[in-house]
Amino acid sequence: MSHPLRVATVITRLDGGAGVLALRGALALDPREFAPVLITGDVPGTGDRLVDQAKVEGLEVIVEPALRAPIDPRRDAVALRSLSALMRERPFDVVHTHTAKAGALGRISARRAAVPRVVHTYHGFPFHEFQSPLRRAGYVAVERRLGRLTDVALCVGTGVAVEAIRRGLVPPERIRTIGVVVPDEPPPAADARDRARRMLGIPLDATVVGAVGRLTYQKAPEDFIAAIRQLGRLRGLSPLPGSGGPAAAGGPDRPELIGVWVGDGELAGRVARLAGSAPGPRVVLGGDRTDIPEILPAFDVFALPSRYEGLPTAVVEAMACGIPVVATAVNAVGDVVVPGETGLLVPPQRPDLLAKAINCLLDSPDAAKRMAAAARERLGTRFSAATLSTALAAAYTGEP
Repeated sequence: MSHPLRVATVITRLDGGAGVLALRGALALDPREFAPVLITGDVPGTGDRLVDQAKVEGLEVIVEPALRAPIDPRRDAVALRSLSALMRERPFDVVHTHTAKAGALGRISARRAAVPRVVHTYHGFPFHEFQSPLRRAGYVAVERRLGRLTDVALCVGTGVAVEAIRRGLVPPERIRTIGVVVPDEPPPAADARDRARRMLGIPLDATVVGAVGRLTYQKAPEDFIAAIRQLGRLRGLSPLPGSGGPAAAGGPDRPELIGVWVGDGELAGRVARLAGSAPGPRVVLGGDRTDIPEILPAFDVFALPSRYEGLPTAVVEAMACGIPVVATAVNAVGDVVVPGETGLLVPPQRPDLLAKAINCLLDSPDAAKRMAAAARERLGTRFSAATLSTALAAAYTGEP
């Protein structure tokens, strides 16, 4: 080609797992072949971190203030006009959209501007089983119409790809499966656990169950808190209602049990109130952090209670770090969490079963260690930047 392909990567918010994947994908591209530009919506708060990182890495970032996740017809119309105008002014060869709102407005804008190639990544779906049937059917219908504008759909995980095919969102021959990107890190050092706990300000001898994710309805942080309280009762660290019993802080036979959630989001205030509203094991809210690989060794078990997912980056990062995982059996999580082999799965919205599964790993350290080792080995090179770069290059150039 005479010049690098000009790629517009459009995402509603450059944060969370989708933002991390979009940024890592843009950075993984060969600059001799591709010239990526990031276009993101208004990103107050936590999203600023990835925007700043993108700029430091030398990527051009364009912020469109009207591009926001909630459905707002007036604001959405403004965003659509702005994106359409931008794509007419800039000679993009490829528009690659991420997430639902940017996926809709970005794909429509790209076709209006006659951009030669349109790619969309499904990190998950805007529809899920916890919506009303009418709302869910509406979202599916919209995605099917958008699928007609899409040259290639990249699905984060096999479960997501299977759902896209089953729902008829995009013709099957246009669907590809990709993974998340996890930096290639050596196994944690011998002192990584103690160092991580000092960073979080928690006791070195505690039993720690951790999660990483945005504090949103999707991630179900309230189920995490409920599971930690139930786990305290299972381990004899919290009294049953109306009875006496040992304190949540433990005793001579049982170390203190602590839950840790790392991440921020719109439910931060509500979750903080919930965490402090009742007796039981302590739940520490760690906020948004940039040092996730460094703090993961603090956890004895990683637990993610999501209602729905694509393929969570945090789960793969925990596995790469050698932490045993319990997660909910949703979408593409089963790609990496193979029940009884690389971790344990439970149904969503069942904090009681989540607590029992965590307790099983804590009471069976040899089995937990075996699953963690199998998980790390299974990851292989599937989630490397090079693997994603190859997939993106093929999607952008039309290679099979």
